[in-house]
Amino acid sequence: MLVALVLCCNGTTKEAVVSTTVADDNSKPAITEASSKLPLNTIKLPQGFAISIFAEVEDARSMALSSSGTLFVGNKSGDKVYAVKDVDGDYKADKKWVIASGLNMPNGVAFKNGSLYVAEVSRVSRFKDIESKLNNPGVPEVVFDKFPTETHHGWKYIAFGPDGKLYVPVGAPCNICESKEPIYAAIHRMNDDGTGLELFASGVRNTVGFTWHPETKDIWFTDNGRDMMGDDVPPCELNTAPKQGMHFGYPYCHGGIIKDPEFGNKRPCVDFTKPVQNLGAHVAALGLKFYTGSAFPTKYSNQVLIAEHGSWNRTKKSGYKVSFVKLDGGKAISYEPFASGWLDEAAQKAWGRPVDVLVLPDGSILVSDDMAGVIYRITYKV
Repeated sequence: MLVALVLCCNGTTKEAVVSTTVADDNSKPAITEASSKLPLNTIKLPQGFAISIFAEVEDARSMALSSSGTLFVGNKSGDKVYAVKDVDGDYKADKKWVIASGLNMPNGVAFKNGSLYVAEVSRVSRFKDIESKLNNPGVPEVVFDKFPTETHHGWKYIAFGPDGKLYVPVGAPCNICESKEPIYAAIHRMNDDGTGLELFASGVRNTVGFTWHPETKDIWFTDNGRDMMGDDVPPCELNTAPKQGMHFGYPYCHGGIIKDPEFGNKRPCVDFTKPVQNLGAHVAALGLKFYTGSAFPTKYSNQVLIAEHGSWNRTKKSGYKVSFVKLDGGKAISYEPFASGWLDEAAQKAWGRPVDVLVLPDGSILVSDDMAGVIYRITYKV
């Protein structure tokens, strides 16, 4: 192991422990008997669909897939970034590597041109040519380290857009507040070398998932509503930003129509872009993808699947499922559960929490779960 001192944006240093052990193969098994005890039989899916375990990854959060099939997985409450791979082609991961450890909420991962990008709270790092060095990743290059250091909504989801730029959000440093600094409650983008940071969208309280429409190439993203307004308001949101410079309401307006009790008198809801779909209150909508495969029924083609992580302070729990939003001409026409059962409604206890969604080349999808510590594969068979 190598301990590297890295400069944080507040001028202090932080130790980042990066795996540098040289070995023929220091991977670990990606599936053990532990996941066989999970009650997958409680998961409810539409007819013809099935769910299985693809890999075991502690605190599995955001996912990014390389063109050769290596899956990279970030952490939030953990400090590691993992890689897993299905070597023998049976759609169950065989090997797992720890790419890095000792990181500060490395929730976000993205892959481009052979390089793995990892987002911590205040910085983005890059592991070049990562797939040739899974056993010995080395010390990454820090491409940007000027993001705020607040951990409140500080973990990040990152992804590359059709324009080749890396999109990086910065959440609000609070439940509800009016920040004078435009860096907060916004989505930003920059070049893949960390240069050219620019503001893309404002009024976004805390997005932990975005993707691009396969036809229009517009960005679509989830946003988590504020707390302490009651069990049923405000909703989480599904939004789209077809152009730069749009404002989505936070902290003045929620769900496109709900005036904030603290800041709502400063600006009316009509000033802002409304959500495409208001989701359930406090469901904690995170990762989302358009279904671009061909294995599912045609009703799912180019439609939205959203991982709802689940509420933390609602009297009756909400979320804990994967939802399906059907669109027509860019407008939502339905919002319904796709996969549910991680929450025992009667006992109000959950054994899993979906985080991110990813479409595999064969048309199946992966769903990460940070509570159960696994990645599921959902398939369809006539």
